[in-house]
Amino acid sequence: MPKLSLYNRDGEQVDEIEIQASLFEVPFKQGALHQTAVSQAARRRQGTASSKGRSEVRGSGSKPWPQKGTGRARHGSVTSPIWVGGGVTFGPHPRDYSTRVPKKMRRIALKSALSDKFREGKLIIVDDFALDTPQTKKVAALLEKLNVTGGALIASDQPDINLIRGARNLPRVKTILARQLNVLDILTYNYLVMSKAGLQQAEEVFGG
Repeated sequence: MPKLSLYNRDGEQVDEIEIQASLFEVPFKQGALHQTAVSQAARRRQGTASSKGRSEVRGSGSKPWPQKGTGRARHGSVTSPIWVGGGVTFGPHPRDYSTRVPKKMRRIALKSALSDKFREGKLIIVDDFALDTPQTKKVAALLEKLNVTGGALIASDQPDINLIRGARNLPRVKTILARQLNVLDILTYNYLVMSKAGLQQAEEVFGG
């Protein structure tokens, strides 16, 4: 089984732990990763953009002036799209952008993303986060000691209010539960930092 260094909150290596090969030594599957990431990004779109067509704009249905005799161009309605305040031609309407990806493909994509982080040396396991106060500087100091740069996804086994509040003001840093790991977040952030308990939870949920 592959092994990974275990660090404490001071950035010191304290042990070496084994990790599941079925989760962290999977071949890179670019097609599955791309399709899953695009699907997850699409599901996050609100799809609430809306505009009114000429039949929905408030206005008189009668002709603004006679067809002939005025010397002006002919018009049939003030709600026409070529009028200021008129309807919108082919404008956006509420829609659902989500697409379905098979469960097996999603699982393969997640394992591929985790394996890629492991191969690049950007998967870091910490013994325990355990912050006594919700201070941003403590989370920043922890990441600095671990030599984490370019953003980090921090995964723990249980919600930690001090960790969540301490990390939310840091740019390009996000906290998540290990059982909620997903392809889009893993690809978005440069490093994946997990607690030892979070790693065990991820192996229980996604391993095998």
